[in-house]
Amino acid sequence: MTNDLRDLLRAEFRWTDVGSDYLVSDRSGWWREPGILAGVGAALAEPFRSQQPTVVVSPEVTGFMLGPLVARELGVGFVEAYRAGARRPIAEPMIWADVPTDHRGDVQRLGVRSRLIGHADRVLVVDDWAATGAQARGLRTLLGDRYLGTSVIVDECPPEVSAELCIKSLLTGADLDP
Repeated sequence: MTNDLRDLLRAEFRWTDVGSDYLVSDRSGWWREPGILAGVGAALAEPFRSQQPTVVVSPEVTGFMLGPLVARELGVGFVEAYRAGARRPIAEPMIWADVPTDHRGDVQRLGVRSRLIGHADRVLVVDDWAATGAQARGLRTLLGDRYLGTSVIVDECPPEVSAELCIKSLLTGADLDP
């Protein structure tokens, strides 16, 4: 990954104060910037390329944008990981895993269509942000030995969590401090 991409990611990111000194991340500039879209797939794929993933799995919502960019870069397919209780039921057999409490304190379930993940697959999880590692941990549980690791744009997890879950990132939370 080039420093140019890291600089673009930082430049197109905003913290929004929604009152009471509560800041919310605004990543919308990332999706508007063509230079980010052109380079982020390769940058997220690179740390795992030598492990030869056979499929990329990403949780909704932002993962559905990033996952295909990484899958295309690696020359593999993409599988969506849906949240249970979503507005659209999936009319196929699914495999599910509970997600430990996330950064909002919510407990979730993530599932993938069972026909799309084979026993011999080597799965790379891709998302935009890892705050606690909860989604990566849930997907690792779901995928078992097929899980290679997680590639994210921003990793805010404690170092021991990032190491345990093999989370690789382009930026850390400190890179985006307000």
